[in-house]
Amino acid sequence: MATESNLRKARIIELPKVVNSRGNLTHIESMCHVPFTIKRVYYIYDVPGGAVRGAHAHKTDQSLFIAASGSFRVSLSDGIDTQTHFLNRANSGLYVPPMTWRILDDFSTASLCLVLTSNPYTGDDYYRDYSDYLKARGLES
Repeated sequence: MATESNLRKARIIELPKVVNSRGNLTHIESMCHVPFTIKRVYYIYDVPGGAVRGAHAHKTDQSLFIAASGSFRVSLSDGIDTQTHFLNRANSGLYVPPMTWRILDDFSTASLCLVLTSNPYTGDDYYRDYSDYLKARGLES
């Protein structure tokens, strides 16, 4: 039997935007603007045309994806249903709960994908093979 889907928990989070004639500012605070304590920050950039990033799920890690510059697409799956989000604003982010398969693609030229996560990196937190992920979700034997 498949575990309950986390796709309903995935959502766009609007971040504070301070508008100023000298340039806008967005700030992010743990447990205030994101539903977790931020333990790691990384960014993806210089993605070649047609390249795909992600293609994995995390067992426990929560993530917030932000298009700090440019745009990209994030496709989410729970093994049954899918969602697709096109990120192109620096003052909003896509919250992705644990046990959600994610694929990032369609990166614009000079895009910058900023990612905030709830855990430090550990390779043990990943499902990198979709079949293993489906088995963990109880969707494949």
